[in-house]
Amino acid sequence: MNFQKIVLPVLGVVVVAVAWRAYGWPGVAIAVSGIVMWMLLHFTRMMKVLQRASNRPVGYCDSAVMLNAKLRPGVNLLHVVAMTRALGEQVSPKEQQPEVYRWTDGTASTVTCEFAHGKLVKWELFRPQADAGQGETAAP
Repeated sequence: MNFQKIVLPVLGVVVVAVAWRAYGWPGVAIAVSGIVMWMLLHFTRMMKVLQRASNRPVGYCDSAVMLNAKLRPGVNLLHVVAMTRALGEQVSPKEQQPEVYRWTDGTASTVTCEFAHGKLVKWELFRPQADAGQGETAAP
């Protein structure tokens, strides 16, 4: 179960309730303003990442080897899109878990990432035979 969907709204209500107890309506106004600002910051970051990704081909990254080195388990899809500055090429069927995306660089090396509920679970680097002699695999 995704606890962020439960904990964050409950935390918001607690912050507003504490602000009410401590300062009354002015406290509620400040608490709600802070929560709205936090939401706007996250929305702006998401829009900026997607705007940068819209200027590049789907499934392209500068270096698959560097992407492989930067990946960590538990990273969300938006963070990976921010690192590559491109949307991944979806390999798995739409609306099916786990979601699998692939990024390819100019040397035909690929990184295939598997996301379960939006979080990176495992990934695999493939390098063509002409470059390294054999493929490499990396997983958490």
